[in-house]
Amino acid sequence: MEIFNATGRRKSSVARVYLSEGKGNFVINGKKIEEYFPIDILQYIVKQPLEELELTKKIDVKATLHGGGFKGQAEALRLGISRALIKVNEENRSVLKKLGFLTRDPRVVERKKYGQPKARKRFQFSKR
Repeated sequence: MEIFNATGRRKSSVARVYLSEGKGNFVINGKKIEEYFPIDILQYIVKQPLEELELTKKIDVKATLHGGGFKGQAEALRLGISRALIKVNEENRSVLKKLGFLTRDPRVVERKKYGQPKARKRFQFSKR
């Protein structure tokens, strides 16, 4: 099996993912997944596409992540893995699409406007 790569994004996080045949190893920025994402829920989010297709023990994942926070990085990595799995086998698309793993979540932080303390909050109005 050759190496399949894909990109996933979420908020300001970018994940470059490389899939190859192996024993189920996860290497993220040179660290094991347990070191990089110590929270179990984030590990679960990242492994969701592989678990749904029952490929957890058959594919090695190598990824580079940058930008954003840990939650955004985990979801960017999930999108990247899902996109790469489609390149591995086109039949995976229907399963992953049904679960919503191929949708790029477009929500990002709204910019702060001038004359206001935050994006939507206003300074206190004084009539007199």
